[in-house]
Amino acid sequence: MTIQNSSDALARLAAVMETRKPRNGGDPSESYVARLMSKGPDAFLKKIGEEATEVVMAAKDVDHGGDKAKLVGEVADLWFHCMVALAHYELTPADVIAELQRREGTSGIDEKAMRKVQSREAEKP
Repeated sequence: MTIQNSSDALARLAAVMETRKPRNGGDPSESYVARLMSKGPDAFLKKIGEEATEVVMAAKDVDHGGDKAKLVGEVADLWFHCMVALAHYELTPADVIAELQRREGTSGIDEKAMRKVQSREAEKP
């Protein structure tokens, strides 16, 4: 799968999630996404935490001969729940991709240092 196809798949999933929002007619009795969104941020944020933990556990299992497909599945679950959060906050996968593209070619160490400087500047009176 190419990066473009990956972006398309994420955009399609995001479009489906839009239709599942309770305010757009999503029925919590028929849609998992609508159910999570109707419960509010605590519900999907809790799922993100759970899924992140499952990603860590699956990765540790791979380190000891575990199935890489299990790791892929757990990452997919994490991404899915992160996409629910993005949709709730009126953001899209394209926003995340744009941020990653903005960072492209920048050292991760430099990027982190820049964020610290910006945070300190924002805290100054």
